[in-house]
Amino acid sequence: MCFGNRIGFRFLPAAQDGKFLFAPACGAMIAELSGGLPEGTAYIELGETLPQAQIELGGEILPLGSLVEAWDSTLEPIFPTKAAPVSMLEVPSCTERCTAAPAVKAAKPRVFIPVFPGTNCEYDSARAFERAGAEPDVLVVKNLTPAGIEETVERMEMAIRRAQIIMIPGGFSGGDEPDGSGKFIATAFRSPRVSEAVANLLERRDGLMLGICNGFQALIKLGLVPYGHITEPSPDAPTLTFNTLGRHVSRMVYTRIASVKSPWLAGTEPGEVFAVPVSHGEGRFAADSKTLSRLIANGQIATQYCTPDGVPSGKTEWNPNGSVCAVEGITSPDGRILGKMGHSERRGRNICKNVPGEKDQKIFESGVKYFR
Repeated sequence: MCFGNRIGFRFLPAAQDGKFLFAPACGAMIAELSGGLPEGTAYIELGETLPQAQIELGGEILPLGSLVEAWDSTLEPIFPTKAAPVSMLEVPSCTERCTAAPAVKAAKPRVFIPVFPGTNCEYDSARAFERAGAEPDVLVVKNLTPAGIEETVERMEMAIRRAQIIMIPGGFSGGDEPDGSGKFIATAFRSPRVSEAVANLLERRDGLMLGICNGFQALIKLGLVPYGHITEPSPDAPTLTFNTLGRHVSRMVYTRIASVKSPWLAGTEPGEVFAVPVSHGEGRFAADSKTLSRLIANGQIATQYCTPDGVPSGKTEWNPNGSVCAVEGITSPDGRILGKMGHSERRGRNICKNVPGEKDQKIFESGVKYFR
């Protein structure tokens, strides 16, 4: 319990007996309270929390840093928690705001959310848009038969033409297909009817697109980020690949707003830091130096992994997948398409209350406000 937030603890003398501390106590609970329990409640007082990051027991002081290191090191060769730091380039804050406006305003914009086999964030995403004042249109993709696929393509085209926003949610589409995740989603969107509907939304109706986690992977494979339109695969294009740890990571991270060029980030300011959850095995952003320089110059690097005080970092402690330049999210050239790894849709009033930092990036509210 002390490791999580580095809260120290001092054991009372009565609770320092080894037989008591290590006795089996199935069903027992440890509660941290600011005051005592109601009168008549049976309990044993163990001690008190400390502001110092240490445990005081039997006259000894045990620094939490040393304890965590010993705890982690046991399985470090099997489940690594550290990798070599990645290269970093300075990414100056982009303060330019998006000046685009939709061709048609909408008090309650419609959001198309496709659900592919393996998608698991559709409900969170739909709820986030509903809270923001949008109307989600969730479509379950059928792929068991040729007829099902044809029906899905037709329904996707119709849904996109009705929508003002396309949101590709997170998950593990196709079980994160061999040789790269998001391929099944990208294949579906490359269907001529669907791709034409997407082009119509973006080029004629000034619509928006958002992809989170698996959705970001699909946007990258489609070329929608960073190019702004569906392109053919290219060996020079940026990609999202396996985490440097070689395994799935699921944790809270801190991200810095590097650019406010996107309408999705209209509710934020450059340099602001937010705590967001990540959960992925292939989230490492990779690009060559020429591409990185172009993205930086265009203000297309939207968000970066950082320390709690907003310093972008290449260390695994803060950059969980080893992304170059600590990139967590990028946009299209005009900012109307945003792809990011962090699950902004998983924010909730009583979620991760013990994690310091602001968690509401107002992404969904900003996307809806764009159409009003």
